[in-house]
Amino acid sequence: QVQLVESGGGLVQAGGSLRLSCAASGIIRNINAMGWYRQAPGKQRELVADITSGGTSNYAGSVKGRFTISRDNAKNTAYLQMNSLKPEDTAVYYCAARITGLYGSSNLWGQGTQVTVSS
Repeated sequence: QVQLVESGGGLVQAGGSLRLSCAASGIIRNINAMGWYRQAPGKQRELVADITSGGTSNYAGSVKGRFTISRDNAKNTAYLQMNSLKPEDTAVYYCAARITGLYGSSNLWGQGTQVTVSS
């Protein structure tokens, strides 16, 4: 069974940095787009950044210039480098990916990792 596992969340002071990782495991034939979403308490889940298999990335305006998404296709892993963190970046961060496995393609989500930025 294919699954996504996130890691790297935690507590950091404003202005600090964190790096999130999202690793896909299982029998994988192909991973198309991978992305990071976040959901703060009382708010809807929103796209933070995504990246195609070819490396083209897209960012939410609120994180552009501070966050960088990347991926290592050989390791089936995506990363989110978060710099100059602000308290408003506090949220549960979720990884998502379009993955083709043994039985076809599906959109998968990770379990989420908490990021807390203190002021």
